[in-house]
Amino acid sequence: MMSTRAALASAATALILSAGTVAAQGPEMPTPKPGPEHKLFEEDAGTWDATVETFAPGAPPMVSKGVENNVVGCGGLCLISDFKGEMGPGQKFHGHGTSAWDPTKKKYVGTWTDSMSTGIAVGESTYDPATKTSTGWMEGPDMTGKVVKSKAVVQYKDASTRVFTMYQKGPDGKEVPGMKITYSRQK
Repeated sequence: MMSTRAALASAATALILSAGTVAAQGPEMPTPKPGPEHKLFEEDAGTWDATVETFAPGAPPMVSKGVENNVVGCGGLCLISDFKGEMGPGQKFHGHGTSAWDPTKKKYVGTWTDSMSTGIAVGESTYDPATKTSTGWMEGPDMTGKVVKSKAVVQYKDASTRVFTMYQKGPDGKEVPGMKITYSRQK
């Protein structure tokens, strides 16, 4: 395993080498600028109170609370999310995500990691402005390390309310909600 100092030295070397490559290419290489697709990040920016419902077959939903803080970063090209809350009595939860627009795929792409999983989930989605709905998928390890793929839907109800629902395949192969988070913008 590489020491922290060696890892930082390697990262610094890579950064210096890549900066030299960009400088050698001259001024004709344009810097990416936010486009209309990045406006969605501005809608998500801010601090949100979250009500989390997790579902298990045959049981009432488990309800918990949290707070999500979203910041538009990277010169307007990405959204950085930090979520803190509880996933049951006394069980602290912390998650961190990034989202960006991939102009090659013409999709939003993202990552997520949290205190209840063993790695990083990646995902892709599209946004329909007519219905104000983002629909896509996320794939990554669950708390046991098993890689799972889930459908992810975000409905923008209004400027202060959005609802995120994650669907999983049930025993019959049909999609069922596994988790729903209702976000309310803090004033």
